[in-house]
Amino acid sequence: MTWDEEYDVVVVGSGGGGMAAALTAFHEGLSSVVLEKGSKFGGSTAISGGAIWIPNNPVLKRLGHDDSRDSILTYLTKLTEGTIDPVRLEAYVDNGPAVIELLERSKWMKWTWMKGYPDYHPELEGGRPMGRSIESVAIDTRKLKEDEKAQRPNSLKGPLGLWITGREYKDLAMAKRTWAGRRASLVAAWRVSSNAVIRRHMATGGRALAARLRLSLKDAGIPLHLRTALTELVVENGRVVGVVVKSKERGDLRIGARKAVLLACGGFEHNAQMREAYLPEGAHNDFSSGAQQNTGDGILAGQALGAAVSLMDDAWWMPSIRHPAGASVPLVSERAIPCSVIVTTEGTRFTNESLPYVTFVHAQLAGKHDPIWFVMDAKARSRYPFAQVLPGVPFSKAYYEAGVIHRADTLDGLAASIGVPAAALQQTVARWNGFAASGVDEDFGRGASAYDRYYGDPTLKNPCIDTIDKGPFYGIRVEIGDLGTKGGLVTDENGQVQRTDGTAIEGLYATGNAAASVMGPEYAGPGATIGPAMVFGYLAVKHAAQR
Repeated sequence: MTWDEEYDVVVVGSGGGGMAAALTAFHEGLSSVVLEKGSKFGGSTAISGGAIWIPNNPVLKRLGHDDSRDSILTYLTKLTEGTIDPVRLEAYVDNGPAVIELLERSKWMKWTWMKGYPDYHPELEGGRPMGRSIESVAIDTRKLKEDEKAQRPNSLKGPLGLWITGREYKDLAMAKRTWAGRRASLVAAWRVSSNAVIRRHMATGGRALAARLRLSLKDAGIPLHLRTALTELVVENGRVVGVVVKSKERGDLRIGARKAVLLACGGFEHNAQMREAYLPEGAHNDFSSGAQQNTGDGILAGQALGAAVSLMDDAWWMPSIRHPAGASVPLVSERAIPCSVIVTTEGTRFTNESLPYVTFVHAQLAGKHDPIWFVMDAKARSRYPFAQVLPGVPFSKAYYEAGVIHRADTLDGLAASIGVPAAALQQTVARWNGFAASGVDEDFGRGASAYDRYYGDPTLKNPCIDTIDKGPFYGIRVEIGDLGTKGGLVTDENGQVQRTDGTAIEGLYATGNAAASVMGPEYAGPGATIGPAMVFGYLAVKHAAQR
């Protein structure tokens, strides 16, 4: 075949999995290219909090935290409820540390432990209340030089140059409640004031991770082409040997792949037809926070070659509210606000509000509760941040005009405004206030897990429970959102895409949300999306290098 360009490995998608795979190719002595559909690099990784869940990684080992292989596998086996091939779980656990070791060969890759951020189900055997997640050290993105303008932005960038890490956010959220919070607010104030002089462009979270990976690609001489969309996989004698892409700058191109094509181009969260076809009732509307370019291109291209798919009815669910400007705002820490409950249209609670977000929405979908309402009082509004609005700062008028937020002086008035039975809401709040006295949620166990308590208020008997008794009262409409879909192409322990008959499609690999998740129906901990994306991107290239 004739090609416009040819490489050993062609990577489609510039998220964490795709860039880590390209760096793996470099260290294997292979040429590679990264193709990105969007005008910005980083994919959903750049939009995310940027945590990485890879147990036993070198960062943790240097701090003396050494897991046993058995404990990690026990945790993952119980978490995934037997739905995942043990060989894939073992490949993930056994090779994860090597990925971080490889990335650390670059001077740019620097990490820190997110100390105290628990695994999402720490009560399971093998779970860790102190957590296994790491995140990138903050970076001044001026180091990207001409590539700085091509960064994908995220919502973690604060006003006036404020920057905080995922670990620091927990303390800053308690600025009105704890000494640690007050210290964090002083640090924040110093960063803002010093930034006025130094003019740094600091990035944290997923944006910092994407920036560090991009700098590593540049040092390795790996090209990354933006505005370049996959349109077709090229097959010869049953083997994928390249791609056809449409480039905004260079037109239609045929790019050959001597060793492998790796699909790392995200899920189908912004494809309305696929949402309708695959996702459960209640999740057809697009309230996703994933990269807008994620329309299932890689999954559809694989299916066209007979690839099997799995977990297509699931997603990395995230309770969200609709910002008046149209964006979805995830609710992570907010669901641990003590002076609050989440109720159905019947005015009753249906689960532990502080559950990990995927688990929470699973309960919401199972009960067909749509919409649901976040109910809190004036104490909550004055003490804790909510949906990127600081404590005590009024919600924008646009929220009220859009019907997203309602406010009333009494619970009965709020019930009328949001359309739930007043008597039921009164009863729900009265029962909740009784739990506040004892510190025990007798209905759903809120605050029993270390994960529940992580974002709670440590000054209270139960960090997740306090009375709802001071008006005005607020009701916020909560949507079934997601961070991306988790169903995709079926892959083996090497990331190789499998046909519906169980045979491998030679030359084709997938990772990240283009592949069915190794986490099955659950979520191990912060970064259990990015971690597997990196690991199976690494394994795909290692496998292809030997072919």
